[in-house]
Amino acid sequence: MSQDTANKEGSNTLRYALQNGKMNRSAWTVTAMLVVLQVIAFADRAVLGLVAPSAISELGISPTQFGFIGSAFYFLYAVMAVITGILASKVSVKWIVFVLGLTWALMQFPMLFGGGAAVLLVSRIILGAAEGPATPTALASVHSWFSASRRALPSNYVAIGSTLGPVIAAPVLAFIIATWGWRWAFGVLGILGLVWLLFWVVLGKDGPYAATTKRSTDALGEALNDVAEPEAENAYTWFDQQAPVRMLKVLLSGTFLITAIGVFANFWTMGFLTTWLPQYLKVSANLTMGQVGIVTVFPWLFGALVLLVLGFIGRQLMKKERTVRHAMGVPFSVTLAIGGLSFITATFTSGALTIVFLTIAAGCSIIYPMGAAVVSYIVGTKQRPIVMGTLGAVGSIGAIISPALVGWLMENAGYKPGAKGSVPTPEMVASMVDGVDSSFMIAGALLLISGLLGLFFIRPDHTARSLQSNATA
Repeated sequence: MSQDTANKEGSNTLRYALQNGKMNRSAWTVTAMLVVLQVIAFADRAVLGLVAPSAISELGISPTQFGFIGSAFYFLYAVMAVITGILASKVSVKWIVFVLGLTWALMQFPMLFGGGAAVLLVSRIILGAAEGPATPTALASVHSWFSASRRALPSNYVAIGSTLGPVIAAPVLAFIIATWGWRWAFGVLGILGLVWLLFWVVLGKDGPYAATTKRSTDALGEALNDVAEPEAENAYTWFDQQAPVRMLKVLLSGTFLITAIGVFANFWTMGFLTTWLPQYLKVSANLTMGQVGIVTVFPWLFGALVLLVLGFIGRQLMKKERTVRHAMGVPFSVTLAIGGLSFITATFTSGALTIVFLTIAAGCSIIYPMGAAVVSYIVGTKQRPIVMGTLGAVGSIGAIISPALVGWLMENAGYKPGAKGSVPTPEMVASMVDGVDSSFMIAGALLLISGLLGLFFIRPDHTARSLQSNATA
């Protein structure tokens, strides 16, 4: 290998960029800020499940009613995800993120100050409306700083933030609940959200690939001097140069539809994990709140590892200019199928083995941001936020159904929560496990089917070229 070739290949590495001053601070600072944003957003979701044992008893509500409150988080999720996706193609993403983050923070305080079941319901609906656009908006912001061939890894960093939220929040919030009471779990999250906003106002900004960036040659040339790891034109540059196409054709494409089914299954799982997993572990395994806080992190921690591995795989394959289907679509689909099989297997096991399979199943099925990154390649820069927002909107229906259905399945199986501090009877434990196992079977079937279909029908490269061909025909 010649020295020039070696130098060229070396210039694509993170080490080279850091050693030679080519790692743009703005790009990676914004990426880091948005990873933290995802941590806070998913901690906001996870808090409901952690306070479930105390809240159900103190507020005097049934499992079905509590499940309905968990579902309520997603009532306006879909609508706001689409609306914000449209706005992000016209308005600075920095200020969209600011408004969303401010809403998240403020919606935590009503429960701190003594709100009841009705207040919890309303605050969760508003919180969900503001958090619906979180992941697609964060991805749109990150994508504005990286060229098409370099987005796999930073996209997965953002995705990892969503899994780290519960990982970090579970033990910390469990300690806060045990020490100060369950209402302070909401208060602490509100305070953290306000602190994050102060940093975002100073450090957040849009990158040169943003939909709102001026596209004149001089302006783009100047902006690219500030982008992370700029590169020469390659096989992926074309994806950012696509002309606008009819949105209906995009949404009816095989790539979008099958990815949407997978994302629907992702949200189904997230709805269960954030609403019922702590309660399920506490009752079925008779764990203390501190132990619940520790065990609850296993699925999310494994999910972070899965996303890190998938991001590395995508990065390496894109450096070799493999298709987006092979670099991102196939790994996404295979991971969904593994998650589905693990959920189904978990229903036939018991004890520690069940926790192992649930950890694998949940970790492999909370990879929604990767699905959003996959469909981002089927349209150009201008339409990308709309497509990612719509994908999240469709998928969120799974999280609307899941928490309420799990609560109903538990009650239908005969489960009734006891008084605060009481120990569930063996009959109640068996009833809860029966109800939850039914939901695991449903989740497993959804994930397995979407994963297998994805191997054949998620083809971002083919879809993009087909849409462009029809647009110019």
